[in-house]
Amino acid sequence: MSAQNPIFNRLNLLLGEETMERVMNKRVIIFGVGGVGSWCAESLVRSGISHLTIVDSDRVCITNVNRQLQATTKTVGQVKVEVLKERLLEINPKAEINAVQEIYSAENAEKFRLETYDYIIDAIDSLKDKIHLILHATECPGKLFSAMGAALKIDPTKIQVAEFWEVIGCPLASMMRKRLRKAKTFPKKKFLCVFSPEVLPNKGAGNPDLVNHEWCSSKAQINGTSAHITAIFGFTLAGLVMKDLYVATPTPLQSGK
Repeated sequence: MSAQNPIFNRLNLLLGEETMERVMNKRVIIFGVGGVGSWCAESLVRSGISHLTIVDSDRVCITNVNRQLQATTKTVGQVKVEVLKERLLEINPKAEINAVQEIYSAENAEKFRLETYDYIIDAIDSLKDKIHLILHATECPGKLFSAMGAALKIDPTKIQVAEFWEVIGCPLASMMRKRLRKAKTFPKKKFLCVFSPEVLPNKGAGNPDLVNHEWCSSKAQINGTSAHITAIFGFTLAGLVMKDLYVATPTPLQSGK
């Protein structure tokens, strides 16, 4: 795939052909394409990533419409990864998008062949599966970027990036570290996380009739979420990938040209 593709003209101006070629040759996998992962996927494809695997077992639920890219009143009930794949291919028809309708777990982890990816994006909610993914991904050569809890937040200026052990004010990160310490099992290498220390209360009462469809994911607790927060989390994850690729490309001065 050529960096001269006209849809990437503005990005090529910014990054240069050498970086664009690197971007187009990298393999990325995203686990979870809900409020965070869906926006990450779109940003990556619009930024030239052309080999992308998206993993999620859910179907679009009416309660997803307020924050998930592929969720509209017309796509309710459809498979999330398939709807998202269709949209991503409308952006770049030449991209290779692999849609996998599954849940990542310890039982099926090996089938994803994480060792074949340059970047692994964690945007899943399940605590047990999230911990396993992080432990597995940090054993692989590719870089891992992870999203911490994005619910119960409204202030975009509080969103930050930090190494996992330096994330502060996030109940999800705190619980994950507690479980890792208890199990005496730790990530093999450092990785960056997107997080916000803001934790607001749920002020309203949810309607249980709207979350009991068979295609809605079942969670122990349902928390309020907003599109601008989950999207910024997703865009930031994509930005970490692009920043890493940009930094990894030497400038003319650095390369001695």
